[in-house]
Amino acid sequence: MVSNQKEVIGIDIGGTTISIGCFIADGGCTESVTVATPKPAIPETVVNAIAPVVKKLYSYHNLFGIGVGMPGPTDEHNRIAKIAINLPGWDHNVPLADWLETETNLITIVENDANCAAIGEFWLGAGKNFQNFILLTLGTGVGGAIFIDGKLFKGAYGAAGELGLITLYPGGYPCNSGNNGSLEQYCSIGAIRRETGKEPAMLGKLAQQGEQNAIAFWQQYGTTLGIGLASLMYVLTPEAIIIGGGISASSKYFLPSAMAEIKRRVTPTSRLKLKLLTAQLGNNAGMLGAAKLAWDKFRKK
Repeated sequence: MVSNQKEVIGIDIGGTTISIGCFIADGGCTESVTVATPKPAIPETVVNAIAPVVKKLYSYHNLFGIGVGMPGPTDEHNRIAKIAINLPGWDHNVPLADWLETETNLITIVENDANCAAIGEFWLGAGKNFQNFILLTLGTGVGGAIFIDGKLFKGAYGAAGELGLITLYPGGYPCNSGNNGSLEQYCSIGAIRRETGKEPAMLGKLAQQGEQNAIAFWQQYGTTLGIGLASLMYVLTPEAIIIGGGISASSKYFLPSAMAEIKRRVTPTSRLKLKLLTAQLGNNAGMLGAAKLAWDKFRKK
């Protein structure tokens, strides 16, 4: 039996998993499903992984639209995935909204995944008390989003906010963006594996157990992150920096050293009353923000 309550679907496409949820107007999630991101994660296989799940949910939920967060910038009309540097085959304009509409018969909007997470946090999470903040998602890549005066800032062509691709160490490790030595190459999951041979979750458990090498690693990680954040502070002077993504589960071990590095590098006038916070919505932030976009765009149609 199909529910009478209208809902939208929020989708978060990640490098490891794809999260799909049904959301009502107040942000409540009535059901969620997680599927493995197909390997290789070319656009066609990703759509083929999403469509059957959406169709099944559509059979007993009163759905009227889809919001999708994807790891890369979209066009200004929220229809086309322009590029995703950490997924194969997404190096050209992919008409993702068109493809999903054809497969599911549901109107679709597409947005950068970090932007979706920031929208979710601004609506119901750590960003709700701020008008000017930046969000970084620390995961397979390092994504970013910017809120200015209570609105998502996307720039002239929809691609602003790729904060993980700023230069950290010129001539550093190769980056798929071409900007070798980017922040992403020192703060992503892959960077942690390269540095330690361990997964971030394991390093978090070891730190919790008091293992000194793990604690020292997270402190150095925070220092590195703080160096990158210092550059962003001088440009954007936000009220808050919100840290999300899977690596943020260990934030209590690295945010203090990140803040110390910001204070060392940034003049007080450019970090006035700065708050450095962990995202509150966890893995739901991207889905929730994508759903919010769908609600706002499609509810009157």
